[in-house]
Amino acid sequence: MSIDTLIDGIIRREGGYVNHPADRGGPTKYGITAATLSAHRGLVMLAAASEVQALTLEEAREIYRHQYVSRPRFHQINDQRLQEAVVDFGVHSGPSVAARALQQAAGVNDDGIVGPVTLRAVNAADPEVLALRVNLFRALFLMRLIGRNNSQAVFARGWANRLAELTEVA
Repeated sequence: MSIDTLIDGIIRREGGYVNHPADRGGPTKYGITAATLSAHRGLVMLAAASEVQALTLEEAREIYRHQYVSRPRFHQINDQRLQEAVVDFGVHSGPSVAARALQQAAGVNDDGIVGPVTLRAVNAADPEVLALRVNLFRALFLMRLIGRNNSQAVFARGWANRLAELTEVA
């Protein structure tokens, strides 16, 4: 699977423009929040909902490629299934959260920065086991999130479906 195919899968799972009142990220399009769009464009102020709504597929792909694949070095994960699990987690909860889960799964220091030590451990380990561990950490992360903020429970079914797809249980 290429990075472009991985990104297309994320965009498919994220869908088009949404402005759900319980979504802490505010308005999103293709899963890109106003804050992420603002950071990508170097804006001082938060992008307006209309700017999020006008986001093109091309720019969304560029944001994913830079912010969620290249910058956190997830493109250096050799196994494609593991790479997809980590990138998708990063899109949903932030790259550093996904990096920490990956590091915990691989048994290395979990500083949230994927460097040479993390990559050596990850690429030498059983990728199927690591992918399952990363998805388990993600499930626990989401359950804790709902426990801290019950308004997020409205998204639980969708999150579970997404995890099932990523673990090939669905």
